[in-house]
Amino acid sequence: MIKYIKRQDLNVVKYDACIEDSIQSRIYAFSWYLDIVADNWDVLVLDDYKAVMPIPIRKKYGIKYVYPPFWLLELGVFSLDDSIDYQPFFDMLFKKFKAVETRLNVDNRIQKSATFMLDKQMQLLSIKDDYEAIFDGYRKDRKKDLRKAQNANLVEKWGDTPKNLIQLFKNNVGKRTPYITSKDYAVLEELMETCINNGVGDILSIYNKENTLVAAGFFLKHKNKVTILVSSTDFKHRKNGENTFLIDRAICKYQHNYDIFHFGGSSMESIAKFFLSFGAETHTYQQIKHSNLPFLVKLFKS
Repeated sequence: MIKYIKRQDLNVVKYDACIEDSIQSRIYAFSWYLDIVADNWDVLVLDDYKAVMPIPIRKKYGIKYVYPPFWLLELGVFSLDDSIDYQPFFDMLFKKFKAVETRLNVDNRIQKSATFMLDKQMQLLSIKDDYEAIFDGYRKDRKKDLRKAQNANLVEKWGDTPKNLIQLFKNNVGKRTPYITSKDYAVLEELMETCINNGVGDILSIYNKENTLVAAGFFLKHKNKVTILVSSTDFKHRKNGENTFLIDRAICKYQHNYDIFHFGGSSMESIAKFFLSFGAETHTYQQIKHSNLPFLVKLFKS
């Protein structure tokens, strides 16, 4: 039996234990993470927390709807065994909400296609081998960029402040994404500080020989996987392989203790091609996009 449980009524200990022990375990689904990034969130719970589906919620014009928060790459259903039937979760979701937009995770293997499912791509790299073997899998352009980085005397610095990364992002990527608000950046800063303090997040910064910050990234660590959550380069300094150097230095560090390097995912061909040039492979996940009243989708995005 699936129950709809509000956040304030959630048994947090049982919920987080389900996320930790689930086949699909993701850091984004823990209660502390969702408390930071989601405006509000509730949960669909199967039996006694045998499986859960966290639901980020917003309200507009008196109507509640499910939305995808910034700084969160995958959600979906989290279960203790792989025999889970996803359809009852979706049925409950559509019964409770007029409009739904949410991402599932790669391990939510939906066998049958549906009109409310959109296929999306993300790129993952196995880093089980030693660094030299991983480097051999880089394509020529990446190796060329790393030679440029070495000749330009770029320097890696771990443990920089979240503010420096956020300011770099604002000044560059942020100018192309004006829909990211000051509140969203404040949430990101709180998230990064919390993850760093809890030992599940790192910041890597790249400086040039003039000591100018030219690239930076924030990496999440969970179980055997490392994920780039946010990264940016200085668009004025992109001729010496800064972004390639950033990713390469992260791979070099993390391959000692982790098995998978997650590039954050992109269905955009140019970005996906860049990630794949490190030897990564494309994996597919589903995004749910559903509305009982089609005009609501446009209304909620306005």
